[in-house]
Amino acid sequence: MFEFVKAGGWLMLPIITCSVVASAIVLERFWSLQRKRVMPEFLMQQILRLHRDKKLDKADLKTLRESSPLGQILAAGLLNHRHSKEVMKESIEEVGRQVVLELERYLNTLGTIASITPLLGLLGTVIGMIKVFGAIVTAGVGNPGILAGGISEALITTATGLSVAIPSLMFHRYFMGLVEKLVVAMEEQALKLIEVIHGEREVTSE
Repeated sequence: MFEFVKAGGWLMLPIITCSVVASAIVLERFWSLQRKRVMPEFLMQQILRLHRDKKLDKADLKTLRESSPLGQILAAGLLNHRHSKEVMKESIEEVGRQVVLELERYLNTLGTIASITPLLGLLGTVIGMIKVFGAIVTAGVGNPGILAGGISEALITTATGLSVAIPSLMFHRYFMGLVEKLVVAMEEQALKLIEVIHGEREVTSE
């Protein structure tokens, strides 16, 4: 492995660093974006039951806010449940924007890695070919070992850069789509809360 990295030249170091960072982001996002962590099951039913029984107090709201991203959004609405529907919506939207940013955390970094690693590989290709042509000028074409070293460096960095970029791009697209689905689902829950609290919708047992 070391010989492989060494053969690719110094540009292998930033490419490998990008690979490690991308792997860490993917694992962290898989853990953080689990639906059960973002939108705990039966959370809405529990909240509506407590609200109906008039048992929601500040301690419950604090616990709700710290429980999950959906809990943060619903707690913002419940804090303003005595105000108009518009005020509830505005408070939910304000917190919702912060929650979306949190759900998208590190995804810009992952997208950047997907963009720059092929460029690093391409740079390695260019450097490797420069070495090849430099060797030809210096030693002619009679020494295949020198030529092979430059070509090897060019091919290794390109292949490694693409090997990091392709899965990074796939996971970036996957997580962005997952965040979008979670946001839509949380918006539905928030609207349901507003409508139930303001008497525009009956509580269901779903």
